[in-house]
Amino acid sequence: MTNTPPPAEELRLIDAELWQLDARRTQLLTRRAWLVAALQQLQTAQARPSHRPQWQAPRPPGSTPARAPRPDASAPSVQNVLLILGGTLLTVAAMVFTLVSWGHLGITGRALVLGAVTVAALGAPLLLLKRGLRSTAESVAGLGLALTVLDAVALHGAVFSETAGAPYTAVASALLAGLWTAYGFLPGAETLRLPRPAAMVAAQLPLFFWAIAAGAGSYGLTAALLVTAASDTVLALRVTRRSVRVIATIGAYGVGAAGTLAAGWLTWTASGPSAAARAAALLLLASATTLGAAWQGSRTPTRAPGAEHSLGLALTAGLLTVAALGGVARSALPDVWTVPAHLALGIALLAALRADRLPETVRRGLLWASGAVQALSLLWTLPVVGVVVLGPLSWASQAWTGTPPDARAAVTVNLTWPPYAGTVPLVLAALAGVLFLAVRDTTWRPRALTAAPILVWAALLAVPAVLELPYAAGLLIQGATTAGALAVAVWRSRPVELVPALVVSVSLALLSLATQSATLVTLGALVVLFAAASWRAAAVTAPTALGYAVALACAAGAAADWSAPHTALLVLTVPAAAALLAWRLGDSPATVPVELTGAATALVAIGMAVTDLPMLALVLALCAVISAGTAIREDRRPLGYAAAALFLLATWVRLAAWEVGTPEAYTLPVTIPALLVGHLRRRRVPETSSWTAYGPGLAATLLPSLVTAWGDPDWTRPLLLGLAALSLTLMGGGYSLQAPLVLGGSVLTLDALHELAPYIVQVADALPRWVPPALAGLLLLALGATYERRIRDVRRMRDFLGSLH
Repeated sequence: MTNTPPPAEELRLIDAELWQLDARRTQLLTRRAWLVAALQQLQTAQARPSHRPQWQAPRPPGSTPARAPRPDASAPSVQNVLLILGGTLLTVAAMVFTLVSWGHLGITGRALVLGAVTVAALGAPLLLLKRGLRSTAESVAGLGLALTVLDAVALHGAVFSETAGAPYTAVASALLAGLWTAYGFLPGAETLRLPRPAAMVAAQLPLFFWAIAAGAGSYGLTAALLVTAASDTVLALRVTRRSVRVIATIGAYGVGAAGTLAAGWLTWTASGPSAAARAAALLLLASATTLGAAWQGSRTPTRAPGAEHSLGLALTAGLLTVAALGGVARSALPDVWTVPAHLALGIALLAALRADRLPETVRRGLLWASGAVQALSLLWTLPVVGVVVLGPLSWASQAWTGTPPDARAAVTVNLTWPPYAGTVPLVLAALAGVLFLAVRDTTWRPRALTAAPILVWAALLAVPAVLELPYAAGLLIQGATTAGALAVAVWRSRPVELVPALVVSVSLALLSLATQSATLVTLGALVVLFAAASWRAAAVTAPTALGYAVALACAAGAAADWSAPHTALLVLTVPAAAALLAWRLGDSPATVPVELTGAATALVAIGMAVTDLPMLALVLALCAVISAGTAIREDRRPLGYAAAALFLLATWVRLAAWEVGTPEAYTLPVTIPALLVGHLRRRRVPETSSWTAYGPGLAATLLPSLVTAWGDPDWTRPLLLGLAALSLTLMGGGYSLQAPLVLGGSVLTLDALHELAPYIVQVADALPRWVPPALAGLLLLALGATYERRIRDVRRMRDFLGSLH
């Protein structure tokens, strides 16, 4: 009997059976894909047996991969280390055999060993390359190259022992260089990286050792180095193989630097024109090689040395050329013309500006070389310019001691004149001419036009000392230089160009201190000169003119044998002139500098008058007048306070000079103006407090007087102070002013206590001992009762406010 399930159950069973079939199909397809992949990997491994890969079946899908330990080094690294170590050990063994065991073999044995080992070492790489073992071939090739060197050493010891070391080294290195080069070009050996770079290294030796063997001397050795460097440069620019180009570049820089330094030393130590000419030829060879490398490098930026080095190489070539030709000139000319000769050669390099055929990089390098030579020449002139400008400082400590013999003696009072300074003005003038004529670039032209006049002023300043002109002539030339520098700066309206004029003028003023007449005339001329220039650059020249006016006033006072306090009156004319000039300038940018200069001059005058109190009082009063006059201007009203302070200070100094000890004489001049100002303030602003209006003025007199009255045994001062305090108290009460009322009442009370103090003491002595404690107790009880009553009132108020809720 067949039981047919219900339709719903039968549908569920069919769906389950289909799901199982699909799952089985998926599993079989996955297994098939894995087997296909395994077969493909096996076939690939069998097709390449030389590499002998270790075949491993792919991981079945769904399985967990086993984590392999991380290797400490990669296979290529291990391979290279093993090959290098093997080649090194073989080379060491060959060296030991050659140096130790060589003598135990006969001539035939030696020849067989040399031939067999060397040929085997050089032939093995060709076979190894055919089998694809490139790294092993490189190691064996290195061993073969080392064996050829050992063969050369062994041959010298056995066959050519009578030959000197230098010529044998020259020949052996040349043969090795040729052998290694030919070996590198053999069919099948082109891919080896060692032979041709090794040949380049060996090629650095033949010329140098051949020069040693020929006894060429320092010039021949230097020439050998430079020729070798030139050959390296040509190869570095021509070859395409990178390894050879790198070795050639290193050789060109290294050997070339050694040869250039040697040639430079020969130029520096040349004893005559002939030696200097030979050394110059060597330097010119180095310069030509460097210039050729720069030229070629700027055209072929992908080759060594590359376009990025062309500028530096051209710069070096230019400097070497100047050094070479300058060395020849130095040997033929006096020492004083050494720097001018080099400068002339450096300026000649500017001809590159018109050499359109030169690459731009080379041209810029030569221009930089010219600039470097000019900068070095300028540095050479600085000691002379420094002595000329700073040397007059010595006259500040020995003014008016007498006219020096000449202009050089005037600037070298405590300094030493630099040697070979006779051509300094010429060098400075030449540098200025280059800046004027040669600099045409729109960016550098304004800077050149600013620096060129400075060099001209420096040259003119150095002329009197260089030529040892008379002292007066030196002053005139420096004065003319100052006027010219100031005129150019004012005409071009460049404040920065006023700095040289200021520096030169200060040096001129110091230089004029040698004699009295020169000082007065020079300072007067400087005042007129800078005052005249103030119509264009008043912000700088006007304060400078005022400063020289102060110096002139001091010099005039000293010439008239005035004391410093009396000379201060003459100095005060400068602040007065500054105040008038500031009023005339108005809102000009020069107003503030002029006023600051006047204020500084006033302080100088006050300092000069400190030792004489009556004169100090007069100086302070005059400063107060100047400040008050300046305070008339609307924008300078705060200076009125300074004027009042100066007037008060002048009064105090005058009283001190009169030996007045009464404090009221010092305080009433403060109190009376202060009360007047306070009264005017309250009339203008009625809400002003009496403490603000009258407090400071009243306190200025009442407090010092009270302190003095307490120590005064007489009755006059306390009586007058009491009457004054009583008047103030009544006035304060009548006009309802708190400050007079409180201050007057306090001072009256304290003054009265001072007067009644003896009687209070007598009464206290007459009372029984218990009365003071009793009075104190009553006072405390009264205070306590009052305090309690206040607390009670507060509580009532709190309860009342609480009931309002």
